[in-house]
Amino acid sequence: MNYTIEIDRMAYSADAIGHLPNGKTVFVPQAAPGDVVEVELVEDKKTFARGKVVQVVEASSDRVPPKSPIDALCGTAPWQHLAYEAQLEAKRSNVVGALVHTAHMPREAAEALVDACVPSKRTWGYRNKLEIGCGRDAAGHFAVGFHREGSEELVEADSSLLAHKQIEKAPKALRGAIRYAQGDQDLGIFRIGVRHSLATGDLEVAVWTRPGAFPRAMFAKTLQSACKATGVIRVLADPGKARKIKGVEVLDGRGKWRERIGDMEFATQAPSFFQVNTAQAGRLVDEVLKGLGDVDGAYVADLYAGGGTFSVPLALAGADVVAVEAAGSSVRDLRHNADANGVDIEVLGGDAARELSGLGHLDALVVDPPRAGLADGVVDDIAAARPERVAYVSCDPATWARDMARFDAAGYRLARAVPVDMFPQTFHVETASFLQPK
Repeated sequence: MNYTIEIDRMAYSADAIGHLPNGKTVFVPQAAPGDVVEVELVEDKKTFARGKVVQVVEASSDRVPPKSPIDALCGTAPWQHLAYEAQLEAKRSNVVGALVHTAHMPREAAEALVDACVPSKRTWGYRNKLEIGCGRDAAGHFAVGFHREGSEELVEADSSLLAHKQIEKAPKALRGAIRYAQGDQDLGIFRIGVRHSLATGDLEVAVWTRPGAFPRAMFAKTLQSACKATGVIRVLADPGKARKIKGVEVLDGRGKWRERIGDMEFATQAPSFFQVNTAQAGRLVDEVLKGLGDVDGAYVADLYAGGGTFSVPLALAGADVVAVEAAGSSVRDLRHNADANGVDIEVLGGDAARELSGLGHLDALVVDPPRAGLADGVVDDIAAARPERVAYVSCDPATWARDMARFDAAGYRLARAVPVDMFPQTFHVETASFLQPK
């Protein structure tokens, strides 16, 4: 059955949200707030429904023509039909909504605490990295593309307009090069990461393969020629979600990808993480330093420190920094980046929850956990260290809001939250938040 409804807002997903005549919430992809749309229900549950747009009866003023059909097909740019200002408003609204629905904060209080979303200067062509999935096409040939959000389904693709111009068409170039290099063999390649820096010009290709024999020299030469790569890396791992890494081989080039944030240079070795929107990473760092205030001479811990995105600028600002990071490759990057930028950072290779209790009293703390947020008990451990200032950086509003409620119960209040748009054309948002003892 079809219904004509008005769209109210965007969900924290590819979907927009409206309501059926009986009041039931319906999730509708490719719709925009203010649209009047005819929807066909494709799923009707007890508490909600899912629909698809049959026709746009009346278009919202926030609707714009989609720019990238391939990114629409892959689901890599699910909000590209929204005007950019509307995207920013929706992202801020989702951060506010998380505080209301997950942290159970009064809406008026949440609205007062959340700043406007910091826009990205580049709304297309901003990604310094492409994560390319691999598989087989209908004819059994090696294929590349992107996995749909939350799915292992591979959608074949030649390019992505989200990436830097220099790597926009890397999927097509790599597909041809790898088909040539493989010949009749199966080299066990199941994932490819391509990184490019506008500041340094470095272009790294990291292929993830099953362990086994590999034509290293010929393969590296073929990829270097196809992509003008300055580095070709092989990451040995077993396919699957766990992706336990068994080794890393530098097939060609220096083995580290170099990037700059402001005057700071960072070297990152595959498979270590680095923010995909470099310019916005700089804005995020600025927001964290501004939110913490003067840290000159302060004893500051940086948990889940990665390669030092926050540790290095904190140390340059005069802080006495202890950085905690569990991933071995990131620990090596962090030590290298501290030396390269001329700062002293105490680096602890270990689990944040385990190391925290041994740090003693802290003046300030920065925590940038994975999407799942902080593990049970970590908030209480942070509270026990009694930092006067806490900066919590999150890539998931729901787990962030859950942890804000935990901090509230542990004696810390949320003073301010700043959404930063690291991922235009998508629903994802980064949030820099600042807490103080009650």
